[in-house]
Amino acid sequence: MAERKTVIYPNPEVLAQAVAARTLLTIADLLAEPNRKRVDIAVTGGTDGIYVLKVMGESVLAKAVDWSRVHVWWGDERFVAADSDDRNAKQAREAWFDKLIEDGRMPAGNIHEMPADERGVEEIAGASPERTDEVLAAAAAEYQRELVEQLGEHPSLDIAMFGVGPDAHFASLFPDHGEAEIDDPHTLVAGVRDSPKPPPLRVTLTVPMIARSKHTWVFTSEARKADAVKAAFAKRGNPHAPSSYADGEELLWLIDEGAACKL
Repeated sequence: MAERKTVIYPNPEVLAQAVAARTLLTIADLLAEPNRKRVDIAVTGGTDGIYVLKVMGESVLAKAVDWSRVHVWWGDERFVAADSDDRNAKQAREAWFDKLIEDGRMPAGNIHEMPADERGVEEIAGASPERTDEVLAAAAAEYQRELVEQLGEHPSLDIAMFGVGPDAHFASLFPDHGEAEIDDPHTLVAGVRDSPKPPPLRVTLTVPMIARSKHTWVFTSEARKADAVKAAFAKRGNPHAPSSYADGEELLWLIDEGAACKL
């Protein structure tokens, strides 16, 4: 596992500004590398994640990025209808990405959303656990195929960004739920049934896929996340605190004083 580095900021606002600036500058730096054609970044939802995207969109540094060469992926997604307000992708589009597309700065095809649930209400309600698992497995396989088609047989991300829940989950890898412990290097995306946090169906990148990232950044704020941060820092690879599995060539935790208060 990579060495974990930690930066602590005074409050959530400064944290969001710092994460946004770091992301924009890193994208610009990567795009400036010789022979570099594109940058691939996985973003996250949740309060912290959507706020960071909003700040990125408002930053003057965003003007330094050639967005036509940036591809956006998701670390996880709620497996619900495409137009559901629960969708991370819908929230991200409303926060910023739709504007990038409307302004002609980013092709719509550069945004790689995880599959949505296309079933009707009655089909969802009547599905057995086994059938639900089949549907989730198909959605995960579809996203994995897209990763391989776009990024090659051994896909990796340039930047993977994640928030942390009060239970120390990241992506849709929840405590003692099994998915965080997937270590098969060929399983890059997984379905999640009976998520302890609603909605109950999810699709998520796995730890082996996340660990391939050049930059893995985990960020969270406020004292209500302090126990989660403490648990993640206490022991690496702890299934009771899945964010402890976060890994990459660079592993950086970006937190505010509230989230750090129990370290």
